Amino acid sequence: MLTHSTAVAGAPSRVVILGATGFLGTKLTNRLFEEGVLVLPLSTQNIDLSTQGADTKLSEFLLPTDTLVFLSAISGAKGRNGAAFMTNMKMAQAVCAATTIVRPKHLIYASSDAVYPFTQVVLTEKSFAAPVDLYGAMHRARELLLSTERSIPLGILRFTAIYGGTDTHNSYGPNRFISQALNEKKISLIGNGEETRDHLYIDDAVEVIRRVIAYGSTGLLNVASGNCTSFRKVAELIAAKCTSVSIKLSPRKSPVTHRQFDIAEMLAAFPDIRFTSLNDGLRASLSWKRSLMTTS
Repeated sequence: MLTHSTAVAGAPSRVVILGATGFLGTKLTNRLFEEGVLVLPLSTQNIDLSTQGADTKLSEFLLPTDTLVFLSAISGAKGRNGAAFMTNMKMAQAVCAATTIVRPKHLIYASSDAVYPFTQVVLTEKSFAAPVDLYGAMHRARELLLSTERSIPLGILRFTAIYGGTDTHNSYGPNRFISQALNEKKISLIGNGEETRDHLYIDDAVEVIRRVIAYGSTGLLNVASGNCTSFRKVAELIAAKCTSVSIKLSPRKSPVTHRQFDIAEMLAAFPDIRFTSLNDGLRASLSWKRSLMTTS
């Protein structure tokens, strides 16, 4: 669960974002800038966290009054192998070493629901973390590394899969289906697309981080909408918003899995939070993707 350091949301002195040019980082940076928050966006152009000496270089950017948001990672879509695991862990090690040199006021880590196994049980923050692949294991190891024997106030946010028009990961689900619909006029489903997932719109993911920053929140929170939808339904919603898009089925090679969240802790932390409906989120994502294709 999350614990707020203040009862009233406030503006941080400065927010330092690691991974500021990624899908989530870009949206978060823009949102904070729009609200007049002082932001230092950092990417690999500023510092490669996986290289030797990255800890010292990062510490030179930090101030003791900073809120540090750690988003940098090789995504699951780009690598679930040993090399990606080791690179991601080097990044986390650099962040840990840097924050030992200069201790920020607040540290927020963007983890993943990949730390959980697939189960029929509804997931909560008390659910046992038992990753089934190296990507999930990496996030769990990072969580432990950031939290073990450290006095920095830490908020860990375990995000379910995030979708939106500016996504570049092309992972199975809304992001890939939108690209396929617009570029190929077809959406490819595994089996009959009967697996159910919680699909989180990018603006809602950003809103949760913004609130955690504003309240100086620490602890653990699963970040999901609480609504489960099958991949088949997602494909049908997208196809209905496009012209002449067909849905193609391919043979299933693995068992059907489902994932559902109980978001009681989310609502306890932020009682007034509201999530974008899947229908509205897909419509906005399609609009963004179409505009990007027009201008490219």
